[in-house]
Amino acid sequence: MGMWIAPHLASDPTPLPGARLGRDPERAIKRGPRRLSAEAVAATQRDRLFDGLVHEVAAHGYDNARVTDICRAAGVTRPAFYALFAGKEDAFLATYRHGTAVLLRLMDEAYQQAGPEWTDAARAALRTLLEVLASVPGFARMALVEIDAAGPAARRERDLLLAEFHRFFPPTRRRAPLSDADEELLVTAVVGGIHTTVRQRVAQGRATELPQLLPVLTYAITAPFLGPAAAGRAAHTVEADATPGVTAPCAADPVLPPRP
Repeated sequence: MGMWIAPHLASDPTPLPGARLGRDPERAIKRGPRRLSAEAVAATQRDRLFDGLVHEVAAHGYDNARVTDICRAAGVTRPAFYALFAGKEDAFLATYRHGTAVLLRLMDEAYQQAGPEWTDAARAALRTLLEVLASVPGFARMALVEIDAAGPAARRERDLLLAEFHRFFPPTRRRAPLSDADEELLVTAVVGGIHTTVRQRVAQGRATELPQLLPVLTYAITAPFLGPAAAGRAAHTVEADATPGVTAPCAADPVLPPRP
């Protein structure tokens, strides 16, 4: 069966790590008189290693993912791996940074295109977050669950990412009867709650169900600032947009060959 990719990723020149197989024949480095430059070869190998790492970490856990297996999944040699990364942790951090940068850019685009109403913009960014993570469950597991095992540097990267999500709660577009400092704490609490809820669903192996959380999470991000009535209308709009009885297709990770 073919792999479904979210519309956000299907036409994107830089898909989320894990959206493709590392050994994708279309990215094979072909030999011959018209060789790629060393920089182009390294870039292709890096992208394939991003994909290979996501699939290995998602399938076996960070602790059990071996560099040898990441290289095998990517179709890249160990010397090439170590020419790009200092080790597994360095490769994990690079993959995480690349993937979250893609995710944030897609969310930014959705937020900006949604129009002047903050509820519409926030809901659009949240919808993108949930749909993109659902479309690449391997990356969702790697970035939300296995990151806990990747060490303190990875956890610091996660904290930096959560701080980046504050951009979707600009003071000029939210209203809460609090001081500026308390309102920032409120945003931190809301972002943390969303992260915990999404992480729990992914840890349960239910990443493809994430878009189903959109109504309740829309309520959660708007109610503290706009009140329950406005938040209820925003959540109701989400539910009204859904087609009864129809579930959006979600990506399953490609089937990987069994480890020898």
